[in-house]
Amino acid sequence: MADTKEWALPPQLRPKPESLAFELDSRLKSMVLVHADVPEDAFTASVLGTQRVGNGVVIAHEGRQVVLTIGYLITEAQGIWLTAAGGQVVPGHALAYDQVTGFGLVMPLGPLNVPSLELGSSASLNPGDELTVIGFGGAEHALASRLIARREFAGYWEYLLDEALFTAPAYPLWGGSALLDAAGHVAGIGSLLIQETIDGERFDVNLFVPVELLLPILDPLVSFGRVNRPARPWLGLYTGEQQGNLLVGGVMPQGPAHRAGVAPDDQILEVAGDEVTSLAEFYRAIWSRGDAGVEVPLTIQRGEDTLHLTLHSTSRELMLKQPQRH
Repeated sequence: MADTKEWALPPQLRPKPESLAFELDSRLKSMVLVHADVPEDAFTASVLGTQRVGNGVVIAHEGRQVVLTIGYLITEAQGIWLTAAGGQVVPGHALAYDQVTGFGLVMPLGPLNVPSLELGSSASLNPGDELTVIGFGGAEHALASRLIARREFAGYWEYLLDEALFTAPAYPLWGGSALLDAAGHVAGIGSLLIQETIDGERFDVNLFVPVELLLPILDPLVSFGRVNRPARPWLGLYTGEQQGNLLVGGVMPQGPAHRAGVAPDDQILEVAGDEVTSLAEFYRAIWSRGDAGVEVPLTIQRGEDTLHLTLHSTSRELMLKQPQRH
């Protein structure tokens, strides 16, 4: 992601402060720049890189401030630096990364001296609603946006949201950006830049994780760094949908799929004898088998051969470097 000093949104794409029902400048002061250093031997280093930069929004929970961001920015981070709107830079601690939702939390290890932004709701948002996206860097990094869809999303890295928020136009530094509702409250956190087909044309859009998914788990994430729920079985597969088929795009080294002999270009036909035809169906079939560690039988087509493989699942977290405790 680019340095925030190297880009600015065109004035015509920025929200007009006089048209908003909230004070934009005060919300922008709650945004911080998150810079994470990840060791080269980290499990996610080859995919996500070792120098990760994105946004975070300062929120308050039971009297103390934490930084809400998207979890992939801080996973396996051994060093985190937070830059506030006033220019102060303080170290941060990777407090939590919730694998199910994708949210990440950073604990500032020094005073940020910025206001906290209030969490809102996306439950009442409808396609067509006008929204605002903000990141670190001031008014030139505020975008007048619109909700274009809210629907299920399945990611190729074994990630599934029952409902995600999709907005356009796309925000350039999307990771950890804040989606604000009409009242100026946080309705979602930026996760992805993807393409959507609208009326036959392809457009870049952002995916935001709805803040509703955070509210029930915020307390345990802040208090304990995790949610007390069993880990889902993880296979270490990168899988995509192509013309109605589920094709393996890659396997994670030393993951369950790699150890069982799954290979790129394999077509996944069944989980435990049940046909699967979509990513969402595939993931739900895996997770319905039980908790991490359960065996997952797969039927795979490889060329002219049909293979029956048994994968010994694990927890994704066991593959990751854990943050140093302070």
